[in-house]
Amino acid sequence: MEDGVRKIVTYVEDVKVEGQRAVPGTFRLFAAAAVIQNPWAGRGFVEDLKPAIHQVAPKLGALLTQQMVALAGSGEAIEAYGKAAVVGTSGELEHASALIHTLRFGNHFRKAVGAKSYLSFTNTRGGPNCPVVIPLMDKIDEGRRSHYLTVQFSIPDAPAPDEIVVALGGSIGGRPHHRIGDRYQDLKELGATDNA
Repeated sequence: MEDGVRKIVTYVEDVKVEGQRAVPGTFRLFAAAAVIQNPWAGRGFVEDLKPAIHQVAPKLGALLTQQMVALAGSGEAIEAYGKAAVVGTSGELEHASALIHTLRFGNHFRKAVGAKSYLSFTNTRGGPNCPVVIPLMDKIDEGRRSHYLTVQFSIPDAPAPDEIVVALGGSIGGRPHHRIGDRYQDLKELGATDNA
């Protein structure tokens, strides 16, 4: 995808020590973001967002998934995943949502990592250097709390008022030294019979 993309930004955090203890193995948080021209900018209230969604979202999904797989070394290596969009101040929250809440975007990432879980997400409005916050969860098991993580970074010059930042996030490994159990232990202790 060339048209509308101003730049691609990647973020990588390799954690070596957590809680004053060495991290066993690999714990990497990472993200890939595209800074794009808002396809609805300057058009007033657009009733039908689908034409631009169908044109832009699949290309973004493929582009960012390729970046994420490169950062991880393989799709299989990615254990937790999520997505986010930040629309600039001249755009609508619906514009941020439109590009990431479609299977045309997310299925590229799901397929590449072999996921079963839904993609956790944020969609917000902000200006240059605002936080891009991507919540993560285990790609297979939503109840695996060790992989409830957050990738956060910012881009000094994005989004401009007429731009959208669209991002994918992931992890290799879960929180080091996690010790809060998982939702299944809670359910058993509470005598619950479902996952409510």
